[in-house]
Amino acid sequence: MGRLFAISDIHGCYKPFYELVVNTIRLTKSDQLILLGDYIDRGNQSKEVIDFIIDLIREGFNVTTLTGNHEAMLVDSYYNQDILPLWLMNNGMSTLESFGIQDIREIDSLYLEFFTKLDFYKIIGNVIFVHAGFDDSATDPFADKGGMIWECRLSYQNPVLSDKTIIHGHRPKTISYVKKLIAEKAKVIPIDTGCVYHNQDGYGNLSALEINSMTLYSVPG
Repeated sequence: MGRLFAISDIHGCYKPFYELVVNTIRLTKSDQLILLGDYIDRGNQSKEVIDFIIDLIREGFNVTTLTGNHEAMLVDSYYNQDILPLWLMNNGMSTLESFGIQDIREIDSLYLEFFTKLDFYKIIGNVIFVHAGFDDSATDPFADKGGMIWECRLSYQNPVLSDKTIIHGHRPKTISYVKKLIAEKAKVIPIDTGCVYHNQDGYGNLSALEINSMTLYSVPG
């Protein structure tokens, strides 16, 4: 059986992403990689990140791409210019610059299709992968798309979720905190280790969690 990896919140950090996938975990075609969203914004190589993901898929690697709130804001801005200020406030301009465009409506159809077809969650066995989390009070937490890209929780009581292990990103945590939760066999494990926040103590790393062994691999941003 191949390995199962999850990576979240790349945020335009192409070089650490490439290093992590190619040289650190050495992804093979028998492995499975779940990407938890927020590939774009903040960092200055969002296009390179997306191109690398597309290339991996084209080359036959088993890659599942989930949406984050940043991808959702991009898509919303494309179809509704009233949303644009919110996206730009969240560093959307860095993505426009990376793609060499001034208006999101100029983006190539290849990339728009990539962003619009992203999934919101993935279930493998007893593990749920999601960008942020879920509305714990919802009858069907998988129907609340906003919750899945914006809402993080430390634990869940919803019977649909309570016996699952939830792997998510969205809110950056230190590597030591993530490793502590892994050691405690927590049911909710965040894996965003703040790649883009390299100037903040304890952050500035991009991490991949191998689910079968619960091993965390990290590279500096």
